[in-house]
Amino acid sequence: MTLHLQSLRRLALCASVAVVSVWTSGCSTFTPFASSTGQQAQTKAPVLSTAKAVLSRPDTRPESSLGLKVELSPPAAIARESLSLPAEPVVEAHPIDPLNPGSVVNLDDDRAREDLWQRIRGGFQLPELESELVDQHVQWYAARPEYVTRMTQRANRYLYHIVEEVERRGLPAELALLPFIESAFNPQALSSARASGIWQFMPATGKHFDLRQNLFRDDRRDVLASTDAALSYLQRLHRMFGDWHLALAAYNWGEGNVQRAIRRNAQQGLPTDYLSLNMPAETRHYVPKLHAVRRLVASPESHQVTLAPIENHPYFLSVPIERDIDVALAAELAGLSMNDFRALNPSMNKPVILAAGTPQILLPYENASLFSKNLRTHQGPLASWTAWQVRRTMRPADAAKQVGMSERELREVNRIPPRMLVKAGSTLLVPRGKEHDRDVSERLADSAMIALAPDGPSTKRRVVRARAKDSVKSIARRYGVPASQVAQWNKVGTRASFAKGHRVVLYLPVSKRNLAAESGKVRKVAKSSRSAKSSTKMARKSGKQSKVRVASAR
Repeated sequence: MTLHLQSLRRLALCASVAVVSVWTSGCSTFTPFASSTGQQAQTKAPVLSTAKAVLSRPDTRPESSLGLKVELSPPAAIARESLSLPAEPVVEAHPIDPLNPGSVVNLDDDRAREDLWQRIRGGFQLPELESELVDQHVQWYAARPEYVTRMTQRANRYLYHIVEEVERRGLPAELALLPFIESAFNPQALSSARASGIWQFMPATGKHFDLRQNLFRDDRRDVLASTDAALSYLQRLHRMFGDWHLALAAYNWGEGNVQRAIRRNAQQGLPTDYLSLNMPAETRHYVPKLHAVRRLVASPESHQVTLAPIENHPYFLSVPIERDIDVALAAELAGLSMNDFRALNPSMNKPVILAAGTPQILLPYENASLFSKNLRTHQGPLASWTAWQVRRTMRPADAAKQVGMSERELREVNRIPPRMLVKAGSTLLVPRGKEHDRDVSERLADSAMIALAPDGPSTKRRVVRARAKDSVKSIARRYGVPASQVAQWNKVGTRASFAKGHRVVLYLPVSKRNLAAESGKVRKVAKSSRSAKSSTKMARKSGKQSKVRVASAR
């Protein structure tokens, strides 16, 4: 099969300017899944370092280890510096299994029909944790069998891929169960502290592990990217502490906090193992929860819970994206509902997928084949949206008029709260038209941002501490500002709640009287400061004169 790949940065599919052809002599033919159970199988898409090396070569040559032949496009094909790229012909997209692109996936194989849960049980490595908390959490899960069933049903989409990655790295299989604790395998999960995705990455930690977070996508929610980052982080923590329980505590609480807790115990001559450290309640329960889930997986019958069956084969395939395409159209071409499409592609922030920033989408096998077929025969535009950079600060109404859309629609699609200006340099999502009819460039797809400023009276940034049971709405009522603005300032949803003591950012109006008062205070402080400096100088001068007089007397 042939894959046309657009950008070197799109390494999840191998590269940017390459056409990859499978050599019949070098690798097996990719065969469709044929599930006897009717469950749709699919594949995943991390990047092969060998493929990166092959694609970096300037010539055309076979790569026997991958069964690939790489043909590089001419340099002119990648010389794109403008903000928008000219439209290109639709290229046929072929589904692949990115973890094993040269292998045959056959669901009639006995191994593919094995129980994935049994495979996980065989990889358990963590030492037992002797704690009453483990028993408490086992009882909690056992008393809620419907909740356990829902979690395992959601895990069905992602667990095979995670297990493959865990085994490839030689890690304990229990780590594949960690998303049960973090997010209940909900890729759209967002905590009050802004941790996101099935692995619940904080924004700063996600950036440290190259999880892109911009206007168009949040890779903390990307199943493939976040899994790779989470396992890399856990490996680093294990190297740091030499103990998996401490590594898991650090994943939840932060390595610096765990190091300080260990140091405190060591200074007092106390043990420094996980159970001996003084930790917050959440971290103290974190590892016991994982051990509780392990017990349920190890012996579900003895705890009267049912694990949704998961077969031992890929659930999804990756399909390369060569042109910008609307999310709704991609789901339609794949024959999926929007909910099912977003469950496998949860990183999208906008209603359009940018080819320059999103190298592939994940689809069930049969749907991947259907998508490729329908894309090949599709007539008409693929994307109805594009990106537009604002050159000067303006009101949303003026921006909407300039691009030919209603102010309400512009605000809604770009999440602009009332009474806010769009600052110069911001990127807005706008309808495609004669003046905006190009695919978005890689540079803009990666760096797009939106900056807003209050449109009205002067405001002052204020950080307040959340009270017990505080939410976006309760804080908005308390300070007389719209809940949508509180949510936007803190990058959370309007229904989000805050933990007690959480720092909440507000921009509160400053009245002219307050401005005058503050200005008066500044002038008064400045005057006092000048007086103080003058007094200090006089005192220093007086002191020097006294010393001279005393010396003369002697």
